Amino acid sequence: MTRFAAPSAGEHDEIPAGSAGGAEVGTSTGPQPAGRPFRDATAWLIGGLSLLVSVLFLVVNLAYNQWNFIPPVDDAYIHLQYARQIGTGHFLQYNTGDPISTGASSLLYVLILGGAYALGVTGSAFLPFAMLFGTLCLALTAALTYRLGTRLAGRGVGISAGLLVALSGPLAWGATSGMEIAFVAFLLVALLLVFTGERAENRFRWTPVVAVAAALTRTELLVFAAVLSVAMVWHIVAHARGTKAPWLRVLGRVLWIGLPAYAAVAQFAFYRIVTGSAEQNGVLAKSLLHMPAVYPLEVADKALTNLRIFLTAFTGLTTYDYVFPGALLLAILGVVGLFRRAPQWRGLSLAVGIGVVLVLASVSTLEFADVHHMRYVQPLLPVLLLFAVIGIHSAAQLFPTARRSVLIGGVVVALLFSASQLPAWSLRQSQQAAGIRDQQVTISNWIKGHLPQDAKVAVNDVGAPAYFSERYIVDLIGLATNGFATPNLHGPGSLYEELKYLPEDRRPDYFVIFNSWSVHGLGEGGLFGRELITFELKSPRFSYTTPSGGSACQAARFCSKVTVYEAEWDALGSGDLPLQQPAGQIRDRLNVADLRDEERHDYQVVPAHQGFQPRTHLRTITGPDGGDVVDSGRHVIGGESFTFENLVPNQELTIVGRVDATEPAAGEPTGSRAVQVRANGETVGTWEFEADPRGWAETTFTIPAELVTEPTLTIELGPLQEFLGPYPDYAAYTYWAVQ
Repeated sequence: MTRFAAPSAGEHDEIPAGSAGGAEVGTSTGPQPAGRPFRDATAWLIGGLSLLVSVLFLVVNLAYNQWNFIPPVDDAYIHLQYARQIGTGHFLQYNTGDPISTGASSLLYVLILGGAYALGVTGSAFLPFAMLFGTLCLALTAALTYRLGTRLAGRGVGISAGLLVALSGPLAWGATSGMEIAFVAFLLVALLLVFTGERAENRFRWTPVVAVAAALTRTELLVFAAVLSVAMVWHIVAHARGTKAPWLRVLGRVLWIGLPAYAAVAQFAFYRIVTGSAEQNGVLAKSLLHMPAVYPLEVADKALTNLRIFLTAFTGLTTYDYVFPGALLLAILGVVGLFRRAPQWRGLSLAVGIGVVLVLASVSTLEFADVHHMRYVQPLLPVLLLFAVIGIHSAAQLFPTARRSVLIGGVVVALLFSASQLPAWSLRQSQQAAGIRDQQVTISNWIKGHLPQDAKVAVNDVGAPAYFSERYIVDLIGLATNGFATPNLHGPGSLYEELKYLPEDRRPDYFVIFNSWSVHGLGEGGLFGRELITFELKSPRFSYTTPSGGSACQAARFCSKVTVYEAEWDALGSGDLPLQQPAGQIRDRLNVADLRDEERHDYQVVPAHQGFQPRTHLRTITGPDGGDVVDSGRHVIGGESFTFENLVPNQELTIVGRVDATEPAAGEPTGSRAVQVRANGETVGTWEFEADPRGWAETTFTIPAELVTEPTLTIELGPLQEFLGPYPDYAAYTYWAVQ
């Protein structure tokens, strides 16, 4: 049986010549000196091939975009905007003078780009620099993958793995996207390579330093760094027991290994101090754990669905062209084989296996985990491909008489499959870039040329408008504008209420909105005034059969129209009071869908079914004086609870409720328009909501004085009978407490 040689200082770990498999993949007949990496011609050739592939991607992209550099995703411009702000001295301010925000998904990446901007890489050279930086990172990744593979399993394995990385369509797409994908992949492979180099002495001097860079780049790399840190501690403690090293020295080395943890804690503490949340805005905007209502089993179901998408794509056994067929299965075999046959790499094998699983599980908790061809997990591909090659080698050992044929055949098939998919990925990248140019870039330049220089513009795709238009941008999705991520998840109603909290000098003068996105519902609140222009895509449409191709919505035509509106704020606050003056004094008001007001009143929807999301919306009706009355509401199926304050004890309370009970149809006797009312836990009676096809209706319910014993009173609205329907089904807008 083939065994991997034990490492020694300054040596490769090669497969001994006694194994036919080792000799046949080009490994040497024994351990060889590691040599100097900068004099390794093979590393240069593999890196050069990767660079050539990426450059060809860029050339096709340029040809599709009249020889202008355009990324395939608008998010690249978010990084460029943050980096430009950093380079001009406005650290993490998306708009000059704004509070610090955390819309950049990679802190270290934008710091590097910001440094380049400060050094003079500005103007039209800035985006090409970012894209070329990505191509360089991928070339280094391919070269380092070769060296890592050589160190772990022999030169033949290293060469094959390096070539697969160089010929990977998804990685070339990511490297030329302007995003941090290739930089993350480079740091991941570099982290593993430095670890293997220091493993021989069980003295990890530089691995924690590289892990710090990894931890400050992406949360996924922080997870990997944490797992690898555990492996480092394990090796140090085991070595200390065997050599009886002084425990004080061991403790010092263990504390040094904790560097990435210290860096991560410092980063999250900084975020918490300056923004109020330790989580990045991207996580707040996209995590399943921040939905309006969080149901553990629903989250688990969606996360497992995302995980299945990842595993399906990495397996390569579908019509997807992400990796060669069987890659994931072979990678698992490679991890197991390395663990069994190379005791010196058992810690690494476990760390890689556990790290990949944890990263995939972490990313799976995002609502759009597979966005943009699974870009969050693309950096795992070099590790996957390396261990897949090791898996091919391990599988070849099962065929003693045909070991060489199986080995060479498996590698050749993998290489041919990868190379054959490069044209498709290049075309895909270019068509997506054409969609970004035809829409986001065009719109941004139109804004710059047609809107006043001091205009404030609200958008729901934040990258290009800020970078090109040089206007003040309000990000309705909440990546670059703090405080909007959670309201956006709740729906247009909550988004409208959050806009009301903006100071007047920061309220948008214009809205630039995808017609097909949920934020377009803001128009129901009268915020969209005169339509200035509508942009409709004319760029090439592409096939989105690849994983999450549809998330490149411009090229997939899921967001083909964008309209620019003048903002109208005339109806702001028009729904603050009941339509008719109540008979008494308003002691308190619960503005449903206003997240801040809901929190003040301990408001919550009590759903009749698990999985129901009580999203918010806007409604405008004509008031008694003929003017527009706008209010935000929340869909309720089941019931609600909330607490009124500032009440006068021992005085009758009248609740005025603004409720839309027209769904189901107003004329049908569904029984879903009645709720049971409880006050401080005591049943009071039944409240029949009226149905008005024009919109909401305002009805009242009286709480007897003897139940109002304190200045606060908790109200519960729920079904007339437990467990069985018909359940109340209505939209709640506002409740007033009148005495």
